[in-house]
Amino acid sequence: MKRTNLTKKDLISSIYMQIGFSKNISENLIDDFLITVVENLKTEKKLKLSKFGTFSIRAKKSRIGRNPKTKEQTTISNRDVVLFKASKEFKDLVNSKNDS
Repeated sequence: MKRTNLTKKDLISSIYMQIGFSKNISENLIDDFLITVVENLKTEKKLKLSKFGTFSIRAKKSRIGRNPKTKEQTTISNRDVVLFKASKEFKDLVNSKNDS
């Protein structure tokens, strides 16, 4: 099975074809949505989209890493990572056996 990525351009075209918005409006819609998601995660640390899933932020502690080429040890600083947990409805849709 060949895997392909859905790019932002593909998503804009899909909205354009399905809803009929112009490509400019479709691009603005996607940009505004992504900005809203990122800003919400920065301030609230959690975002729940009904029937889709939950995005959350988790802090990772600093740790010691090793460069595989030089074997040199280095410290990897603290950072926040984004987690996504799919909702039951989303999982059911992805795993459905219906090919229609």
